[in-house]
Amino acid sequence: MPERAIAQLSAAELGRAYAAGQLSPVEVARDHLARIEAFEPAVNAFVHRDAETTLAMARASEARWQAGTPLSPLDGVPVTIKDNLAVRGWPNRRGSAVSSAAPEAQDCPVADKLRAAGAVFLGKTTMPEYGWKGCADSPLTGMTRNPWDLSTSPGGSSSGAAVCAALNLGCIHFGTDGAGSIRIPAAFTGVFGIKTSFGRVPAHPISTMGVLAHLGPLTRDVRDAALALDVIARPDPRDMMANLPPEKFAQTLEPNLKGLRIGYSPRLGFDVEVDPDIARLTREAVEVLASLGALVEEADPGFADPIAPLMTLWASGAALALASIPPEDRAKMDPGLVEIARMGEGISASAYVDALLYQRNALAMRMNAFHDRFDLLVTPTLPLPAFEAGRLTPGHGRYGEDWTRWTPFTYPFNLTQQPAASVPSGLTRGGLPAGLQIVGRYGADRLVLAAAQAFEQARPFAPLVAPRTGSDVAR
Repeated sequence: MPERAIAQLSAAELGRAYAAGQLSPVEVARDHLARIEAFEPAVNAFVHRDAETTLAMARASEARWQAGTPLSPLDGVPVTIKDNLAVRGWPNRRGSAVSSAAPEAQDCPVADKLRAAGAVFLGKTTMPEYGWKGCADSPLTGMTRNPWDLSTSPGGSSSGAAVCAALNLGCIHFGTDGAGSIRIPAAFTGVFGIKTSFGRVPAHPISTMGVLAHLGPLTRDVRDAALALDVIARPDPRDMMANLPPEKFAQTLEPNLKGLRIGYSPRLGFDVEVDPDIARLTREAVEVLASLGALVEEADPGFADPIAPLMTLWASGAALALASIPPEDRAKMDPGLVEIARMGEGISASAYVDALLYQRNALAMRMNAFHDRFDLLVTPTLPLPAFEAGRLTPGHGRYGEDWTRWTPFTYPFNLTQQPAASVPSGLTRGGLPAGLQIVGRYGADRLVLAAAQAFEQARPFAPLVAPRTGSDVAR
């Protein structure tokens, strides 16, 4: 048996323990299921659990390890899957109370590849309805809460995935990111999350958010994310846009920053109010990168806030997603989502094409010029720490009532389709996590992972053991 408790072990450590006969996948699955049972009432991270299926998958994995025939390094590793990614035999509700509860007949590409690798499915995680916002409530499941302080939000839309990663309820958690939906909750909950280059991880069916929608893992450490990408980042015939060739990320990670050119942008050049603690932690993180040998220079990419093209594509996608839903069912949906869809219905085809092609291309050209000078861009992931659960915006500062106003650093890189990750950069004075965003040129996922791992090794982040209340945070 490893010296550390199962709750502390990474996917990589589990694989080594299985190979040495120190642990069995069934033992690990039972431990994770027990902790989910204990913590779920407080955090509400799951929309669907199926212990019978989980244990059946674990028993099959145990037999393979005993026979010396594991399917992959993820064989027997417990994982969760966001509730907009189809899993055969389980419902795919997308956070919506008006969606079908019927079981899916087919795995999505991510679930298909995980099943073939022998991973053990713990369940499906919560999300806001259709993933339309960066918060963590839905008409279907209610409020998901941040384990660092249960009175705050974990962010979204990969809400439950991030909560599970923070509490190690499973080792790898799969999410989607259309405007920051992996990186936002990763920053709020103190975990690692990467939005891969568009086309790196296949999707089916294609999201109505189209070119904005990326897939990726949330994990406690970078190596586990690399292990996950080794399995899921492979083309699939169902996704014509997933055309980047497979790479062996985990085997070739080299966390060496010596000579790497990094541009540090405190605000992306925007008129953004950044919390003083977030600004301080980001500066300290940049100093760490420089101490590791990176050549760091403060520099903005040089583009204006691209909120207009983002909202054109976002609202149009929402309109398409809700097109077949009758008025009587829309009345049961998140009013904010219905309003965004209504906006999308009024967008002309020419405005959509202008945003899709010309405005996105202009932004991508700016970033290409930036990457001629710098290998990576680093920013705060978010300008503020987690705020009160149940709010769309924090209710202070200049954020207004539009949730995108408090996440200005994430969505530009959905438009450009670049890889972007959030790695924990420390705790605010109030005891809440902050994130450092690392952005690479399109296709440079390996470099983003390597830089994140180098930072992680230099500045380890202490994980949670159990959910905390506000009084716990104050202490």
